[in-house]
Amino acid sequence: MSLGKILTSGTTHTTSNNHLPKRIILVRHGECLANADINVYGTTPNHKIELTQKGIEQAKQTGSLIKKLIISENAVESNNWKVFFYVSPAERTRRTLREIGQSFPKRKVMGVKEEYRLRELSFGNYHDPASIAKVKEERVTYGRFYYRVLGGGTIAEVYDRISSFVECLSRDIEMKKFCDDPPQDTNIIIVTHGLSSRIFLMKWFEWTVEQFEDLNRMKTCEFQVLQLGNGGEYSLAFHHDDKKLREWGLSLDMIEDQKRRAYGPIVNSLELCDLYPYMDCFAEDSDEENTIM
Repeated sequence: MSLGKILTSGTTHTTSNNHLPKRIILVRHGECLANADINVYGTTPNHKIELTQKGIEQAKQTGSLIKKLIISENAVESNNWKVFFYVSPAERTRRTLREIGQSFPKRKVMGVKEEYRLRELSFGNYHDPASIAKVKEERVTYGRFYYRVLGGGTIAEVYDRISSFVECLSRDIEMKKFCDDPPQDTNIIIVTHGLSSRIFLMKWFEWTVEQFEDLNRMKTCEFQVLQLGNGGEYSLAFHHDDKKLREWGLSLDMIEDQKRRAYGPIVNSLELCDLYPYMDCFAEDSDEENTIM
């Protein structure tokens, strides 16, 4: 069962979901100096790498686009919304948040939290372009999820800490931390990295390692919108078409699942055998299912 469904267990109507954020928006940081010149990794600590001027402009534009999206979705009551920000501790994500923040008046901001579990995969300390190229080549053949960067970490370890963050976020939502009086459409905006955003989606939608391996990262300052559907589940399908979802690496089955989460019908998870592994190893239902083989 998905996290979104767990949060709404026992409810079937939108009116019962007032404590749930309307959207969870994942934002990759703007272009940074290392994106423009890989040699920066050899002279600047990863967490101190700053945005380029292009990245700063990207972040400003992204703030404007996100605000426009939020307001347009609240056309009847355009003032009935608020935002809560989470941000990775890296300098490039912090600066991205600062530029995005210029689009949002303080009275619309419920809070901001620097979240260390959102940090990027560790590639070790200073490293040269040749070693980065070797890592990228080797982990394709080994498997990106389990590959350990020499002196650094594995994506599996990133999954563990992002999972911890998602579980805490889910608990905060369940405890109605993001509620307001009178009720407002709350938007959680997470400013993070390309890998961290993919891992967030993997955890949230319970995707497998094999499904993760086919995913592609967002472009710099691109954002992904998970919006709450009437059935109580979040989906990428409200704001992103098939072409964009395929660009991000979702399979046709994964895209269909996003549409089901958005528009229904609600089905038992066992009916989604193509999305869940191991279902093909069980015996077919029969009148003799209680018989001991």
